[in-house]
Amino acid sequence: MLKHSIQEQLILHEELRTEVYTCPANKLTIGVGRNLEDVGLYEFEQKRMLDNYGLTKQEVIDILQVRQITQEEALYMLNNDIMIIRAELENSYRWFNFLNEVRQKVIIDMRFNLGSSGFAGFKNMIKQVENMNYWNAGEEMKDSKWYSQVKTRADRLIKMMVTGQDYDL
Repeated sequence: MLKHSIQEQLILHEELRTEVYTCPANKLTIGVGRNLEDVGLYEFEQKRMLDNYGLTKQEVIDILQVRQITQEEALYMLNNDIMIIRAELENSYRWFNFLNEVRQKVIIDMRFNLGSSGFAGFKNMIKQVENMNYWNAGEEMKDSKWYSQVKTRADRLIKMMVTGQDYDL
């Protein structure tokens, strides 16, 4: 059973910030972990949020460094990111839809944090999840550079993966 939505979980792990900031990976970021340098704003977000479209990533950054965003816009961007990531996971990993909701949140959270190629690098963990060996998947999560970088987040996600139960605050 879910105690917290994926949105709440990602806000806990990433924070929600309405101003442009530099993230630990040294990338300009806004909202709930939206990397402006690599992702920017999607065309439909530019139209809704800036009443413009076709802007370069640098033009978006320049505008947002002055304008900032609202909390509502940050949540709109987060929901778009979750939808896109979920669709990617469903298309790339047949086993994803067979996971319970809690384990799906773990996978979405990791993919959100690591990016597509970073997540794909967790080959051993992915294999363990595919084989429903959740304890071993947790061990593979722990045996990574990612674990030492985001220890509190990683510990929470590992426990969720192993038990299949949502976290408590």
